[in-house]
Amino acid sequence: MKSFEYVAPKSLKEATGMLAETWGDTEILAGGTDLVTGLKQGITEPKRVVSLRNLPELRGIKSEQGGVRLGSMTTLAELSESSILKREFPSLVTAAKGVSSPQIMSVGTVGGDLCQRPRCWYFRNGYGLFAKQGENSLARTGENRYHAIFATDGPALFVSPSGLAPAFIALGATITVSGPNGRSRKIAAADFFQIPKSQDERETVLRPNEILTEIFIPSAGLRNATYEIRHRHGLDWPYVTTSVAFKVKDGVASDAKVVLGHVAPTPWMARDASNTLNGARIDDNLASKSAEAATKGANPLSQNAYKVPMLKAAVRRAVLAAAAG
Repeated sequence: MKSFEYVAPKSLKEATGMLAETWGDTEILAGGTDLVTGLKQGITEPKRVVSLRNLPELRGIKSEQGGVRLGSMTTLAELSESSILKREFPSLVTAAKGVSSPQIMSVGTVGGDLCQRPRCWYFRNGYGLFAKQGENSLARTGENRYHAIFATDGPALFVSPSGLAPAFIALGATITVSGPNGRSRKIAAADFFQIPKSQDERETVLRPNEILTEIFIPSAGLRNATYEIRHRHGLDWPYVTTSVAFKVKDGVASDAKVVLGHVAPTPWMARDASNTLNGARIDDNLASKSAEAATKGANPLSQNAYKVPMLKAAVRRAVLAAAAG
């Protein structure tokens, strides 16, 4: 890897002041499970790496009036062991435990999970976000079994790698980011991710000189669950993920959200599947209808149509798990 300046500021203001205004000049180091790989692979070659290790205010899980606040430097292990989250937000705990690797869970962070770069092997081998060789789309014409099945009409065919994002979106979470001069802004988790329009953009709306500081999850009495389908546990990312959340009153569901992971360049809101659940009693038949609706609009590539039946199974099982409490 190329040489770079390493800094470990002791305040958030100092940290944001050390970040550049353009992507690539500086990078943020949280747990390092993604960035270090990117440095070794030459995906990013920053002039400066800004570590967040000395910012204790970015750590911890706090229950407060109206919800739970997670610091962005909270580790996946801490998240998976939290009694508060196990009680209120099991969908998050399931997603964190899905990582399975004790080494990654002990250092990987909540913020890092949300901001990690795509795992697309073309991207990781230097062909860029759109996996192009000249005008040829390698992901469209080549090996694409782990790529997107939604939003495949554009040039971005990678899948969002975040394991926690679908659950945060289903739970209606809000993400806070801080920039220079103490400026901060709040972003709905559903609006945090974007499909890049150029190689110079990233997969989130986070700006180059901003730091993701915390995530707030409202306590809305939602039943919630996550279901993943993986090739094997440990270091692999899932084939597909589903996170669901809904209220239940007198046996009838409302405010339902079904969010899919690892099937599109962003976490994918399955609105038809969500609408199928609203105003109805959750049973096996309704879960199957929601699962069928979740695949509406899917447009698989040449080698990944297998994700469609997998997705149906994941949605059905997540809905039933949430209903069972």
